[in-house]
Amino acid sequence: MAATVEAPVPAEQDSARCGTEEENRGAEVEEKSQQQQQQQQTCSTGPAVPHSRLSKLPLARIKALMKTDPDVSLASQESVFIIAKATELFVEMIAKDALVYAQQGKRKTLQRKDLDNAIEAIDEFAFLEGTLD
Repeated sequence: MAATVEAPVPAEQDSARCGTEEENRGAEVEEKSQQQQQQQQTCSTGPAVPHSRLSKLPLARIKALMKTDPDVSLASQESVFIIAKATELFVEMIAKDALVYAQQGKRKTLQRKDLDNAIEAIDEFAFLEGTLD
């Protein structure tokens, strides 16, 4: 018994979907130029943003404060930025917690007693007890 093997017949190209060879090349060139424009836009707004734009605190001042410690002789830009960001987050956290106490007193302005209440009430701020005295 002989087995017959059928070779796949190539499908005809749909003339409505595929254009001429020149049109295909034109579409490829246009697509590549769009990709290049997107890459340029991504590169211009990518991770090359200087640290100073990401920090709300003055980095030069923080670096000067870090150098007042006798154990610190040099401070890299990255370490200064990390200290600045950590300080921002800390101040934001304690201010939000103190705001709760100000709102309980029906005030919009934070006062020293609000900070004292936040420090006493929250265990994370226990290391600050007595610093405002």
